[in-house]
Amino acid sequence: MSGRARAMLAVLCGTVFLEGIDVAMLAVAVPAIRADLGLSTGTAAWVVSGYVLGYAGFTLLGGRAADLLGRRRMFLLWLVVFIAFSGLGGFATEGWMLVLSRFVTGVAAAFMTPASLSLITTSYQAGRQRNKALMIYAGTSAGGFSLGLVIGGLLTEIGWRWVFFAPVVLAVLILAGALRLLPADRIPPRTGGFDLPGAVTAAGAMLLLVYGIIRLEHGLAGWGFTLAVVAAGSLLTWLFVRIERRTAVPLVRLGILRNAAMVRADTGMMLLFGAFFGFQFMVTLYLQEERGWTSLQTSLALLVAGIDVILAPTVTPILVNRFGTARVIFASFVVAVVSYALFLPVGADWSYLAMLPALTLAGVAFGLGIGPMTIAATDGVPAEEQGLAGGLLQTAMQFGGAVGISAVTAVYGLMGGDGRMEAFRAGLVVPLVMVIAGTVVAAVGLRAGRPTGHTGAEDGPGGGSAGDPAGDPHRGAVGGTGRGAAAGEPPEGGVPSGGVRVGS
Repeated sequence: MSGRARAMLAVLCGTVFLEGIDVAMLAVAVPAIRADLGLSTGTAAWVVSGYVLGYAGFTLLGGRAADLLGRRRMFLLWLVVFIAFSGLGGFATEGWMLVLSRFVTGVAAAFMTPASLSLITTSYQAGRQRNKALMIYAGTSAGGFSLGLVIGGLLTEIGWRWVFFAPVVLAVLILAGALRLLPADRIPPRTGGFDLPGAVTAAGAMLLLVYGIIRLEHGLAGWGFTLAVVAAGSLLTWLFVRIERRTAVPLVRLGILRNAAMVRADTGMMLLFGAFFGFQFMVTLYLQEERGWTSLQTSLALLVAGIDVILAPTVTPILVNRFGTARVIFASFVVAVVSYALFLPVGADWSYLAMLPALTLAGVAFGLGIGPMTIAATDGVPAEEQGLAGGLLQTAMQFGGAVGISAVTAVYGLMGGDGRMEAFRAGLVVPLVMVIAGTVVAAVGLRAGRPTGHTGAEDGPGGGSAGDPAGDPHRGAVGGTGRGAAAGEPPEGGVPSGGVRVGS
């Protein structure tokens, strides 16, 4: 890559790192915030859930907005919103101010994160260059979540308000770089108006479904209302599909879901992401409630899981080039199964050395899987729908995170909670079941792959990826060949249609 290409990648990766540390730091700081502001348990929970609701509720719409209204424009606009409301959270004196701040910050992330991903998939050459960029992007995302726990612990010791102010400083730096480096928008011409009914029903359906998932944390309490919320969300989903089938210019082309490899990648990401966050949540609960560790001690203990930030951009690309995305994804789920199974018999007197193998393998699994699944979820998608593909992927991740945390919390509560070891072990079963399901999905992808050594070079410029809708959508994906685009190199000067060549 040229120097400008590297600088642009640093800016876009900075965005997903910002999103990761923003979530992780707050998770560590919530107990201190609750004590300082005197928040109720419900309000404290909504400080975290508000962000998830805003993010997951609008990610699909945010991804499509990047395609239709301009990736650069959406990225810059919502980055400014992120800065404003993250700063507002730092000045909050009441619980409602924090909840509002986190909800709008989540909405901002829902628009700017898919825009940043689609800027990568449409700006870098198909083949090794784009795949390496996506691996670095995925590794930075993983590192944001892992390192955010440690950074959050340190900042909370100084003062919890810095958990809100620190992201503002980083976001301002990213904004300065983005104004200089991001390519101008090339918005495709459209006939017809904007699909407003589709946008409203899509956002409403996502909000209700995610809210219903979040309410799983309450267990059997208020189950009637929870079912009503999920039913309303399902009804809006059905209405959204009806609207998209009938409108002349749909917000979401439903035919994109015929890409089986993309659907498997999104499903796999939802399961891996949800299991990792559910596992991390239960380990944090165990260390702080059962063992009495401080937030800083807990953060340092979980630092070993941050090995994913090293593996994702370094070792994982080598493995993908050698074995293909499908095999690496399958391996990541197998490692995750081993990791969570090792932690399942956790005891009240476990030493840190006894926990270390499981915590390390959890990070290895995440580092192996997140990059290849990002490639698989965007490979074979036309350039004009890369934002939509990114939005679907991010929606799957957020749904997975919401399901993972809510399900382990519900199981923990149903088993009595209150630091009981039986409750901890029951909660840890949830992420184990999720990664076992992910292993099955990845195995289906292996069986769907072709044994031939097809490479991106055989497809010509674009390698059948983002800029080549006629290309093989299964290349190198979860359900694709063993090698695919990761192993192939496009002809010299090849660049995806509709993209901006920033590499050399």
